[in-house]
Amino acid sequence: MATEVKEFTERQLDRIIEMAWEDRTPFEAILFQFNLTEKDVIKLMRGNLKASSFKRWRKRVNSGVSQKHLKKRNPDITRFKCSRQKAISGNAISKR
Repeated sequence: MATEVKEFTERQLDRIIEMAWEDRTPFEAILFQFNLTEKDVIKLMRGNLKASSFKRWRKRVNSGVSQKHLKKRNPDITRFKCSRQKAISGNAISKR
């Protein structure tokens, strides 16, 4: 099944990359906000990061350090963002 190409503004693209880098933001949150599956996020990251940055990100996501999958994360983590992170303007959830 071919995945349709999704167009994002520069601001949306920056936000998706930021969410992908953040350990506490699961792929499910990116799916909810931007309708991107994990595979879509991987393609987006591969196309928008330097090769070395992409490899480092993939290694981190696949390691035991990452909390990117809700099923694998500690049940004590109930937030999508770090407690030190300020409210983010342009967040698709806050606009609903």
